[in-house]
Amino acid sequence: MKVETLVGNENQEIQNSIIKQLKDLINFKNLEPGDKLPSERLLSEKFGVTRNSIRIAIQKLEFYGILKSIPQSGTFVANIGVIAMNGMIDDILRLESPDFKSLVETRILLELKTVRLAALRRTEEDLELMKEALDAYSEKALSGQDAVQEDLLFHLAIAKATRNRTINTFMLTITPQIIIDFEKHHVCDKSQAVQSIQEHTEIYEAIKKQDTKLAKQKMKDHFSVLYQYCYGVK
Repeated sequence: MKVETLVGNENQEIQNSIIKQLKDLINFKNLEPGDKLPSERLLSEKFGVTRNSIRIAIQKLEFYGILKSIPQSGTFVANIGVIAMNGMIDDILRLESPDFKSLVETRILLELKTVRLAALRRTEEDLELMKEALDAYSEKALSGQDAVQEDLLFHLAIAKATRNRTINTFMLTITPQIIIDFEKHHVCDKSQAVQSIQEHTEIYEAIKKQDTKLAKQKMKDHFSVLYQYCYGVK
């Protein structure tokens, strides 16, 4: 199992260009809530981009509640006022890719909550998934191989055990960029492999015992190096 990387900066620029053109189109045609947008094919021809690029941009605007797609019918302007819509789209266009430090900080804050829920809700199947990821990480780390993906897969298995789809999705969203940047920023030394294996094992055992307080503390201990990186303290 591998975690795939997401779209790069070039694709982000294309998406932002499409979103801006969609905004201009809606304003130019004075489209109101419930009005239908042109088809993906017509939009791709008009904007000079692929239909897939159009689809991704529409899905992004759907996520923010600006557009609404209905199967077999098309894409429509959602029930939102023009001023609010323009303001929201402008905010979306101003969004920047989070820097590595911000991603790591977000991961720390999220996982301290996640591990408690995992300890409360985990199933035997969840424990098997965690153990599989832990074993894969141990094998690679002890042999001197890059085990960043296996490390993060262990944490994704914990997120899955929360039974909270939003948490799981959020972890899946921020994980790929962390994988890309992790070694570039030299946050963790490979010499810490044995210690990390022990820390992972202790987290796993605490979740297995359903000890929420211990699980949170072990996760906090595991993040000591990241705490130092983000805040300058251990």
